[in-house]
Amino acid sequence: MKYGYWLPVFGGWLRNVDDEQMTASWDYIKRLAQRSEEIGYDITLIAELLLNDIKGIRAPSLDAWSTAAALAAVTERLELMVAVRPSFHPPAILAKQAANIDRIANGRLALNVVSAWWKDEARRFGAAFDEHDDRYARTKEWLDVVDGAWSQPSFSYHGKFYRHDDIVLEPKPVTRPERPRPTIYAGGESETAKTLIARQCDAYVMHGDPPERIAPKIADMRARREQACEALGVDLPPLQFGVAAYTIVRQTEAEVAEEIARITNVAEGSPGYGNYQDWIANTKLEQQVSLQDYSVSNRGLRAGLVGTPEQVAERVAEFADAGVDLLLLQCSPQLEEMERFADEVITARV
Repeated sequence: MKYGYWLPVFGGWLRNVDDEQMTASWDYIKRLAQRSEEIGYDITLIAELLLNDIKGIRAPSLDAWSTAAALAAVTERLELMVAVRPSFHPPAILAKQAANIDRIANGRLALNVVSAWWKDEARRFGAAFDEHDDRYARTKEWLDVVDGAWSQPSFSYHGKFYRHDDIVLEPKPVTRPERPRPTIYAGGESETAKTLIARQCDAYVMHGDPPERIAPKIADMRARREQACEALGVDLPPLQFGVAAYTIVRQTEAEVAEEIARITNVAEGSPGYGNYQDWIANTKLEQQVSLQDYSVSNRGLRAGLVGTPEQVAERVAEFADAGVDLLLLQCSPQLEEMERFADEVITARV
């Protein structure tokens, strides 16, 4: 099992707590990333939103790509999974930027391709916002261009959304036998999303759910991968699988219940409530999301990584048995809770 975490570029994950003691600042992010390497974390997901989805649109949020470039220079082992919305980044230019950051990081960059959901953000920043299936059609072409620019000496592409003639991109990303390109992660629960991911990505990242719901999703995506190999006539490597989870580790179940109550009392009128409604309206999810689910982002509590150290370690083992390779954790305050998780769960499982 690999252990990762969401970098708190929004200053926290709770929509009902103003100050989570984790400022949206370079000083905090740098300290967190460097410490995470020391205590056993493998990867960080750097979310990309130009507005603050958690604390309200007028609250500060850090830019994903400049933050990733800075972290590449001050970390040594941590994989940097940077989110990218195709409608916000021309693919050939992003491919160039990503290759450069990957070289700085000595082959530690990864992409988390997100086909966008926040219509109001796109309007404010002048980005394209396509209807659901068109967003994935754009993403398919975008991935074609990025992969072609990374892998070919010269690459041309003529599609509906993108047209390029003779792209030359040097230096290219770092390549290794086990990593021929920066790993491409993506998530999505619609048929369109899952079909695209099975054909063109390297890893599938899921919202929080218990292992018994995750296992059939993994089986489904493995079958889709096999079908993609047959359809494309190529031998694609096996998909990797990650799950988002919010974690609470305490010595007693009473302490766990108290913490859950503290973080889930989001109400109408809170800074992030309007964003919640926008997200629900512009995504196609397999199951209904409650306001309590939304309070901690990405259905994180549904994963069930809450309890005593022994209970959480058992849950981690259940995810491993289900086929999960990576857990992407959120917690609050991030640094202190990640220290606790490392001491009482990661170390205990080694």
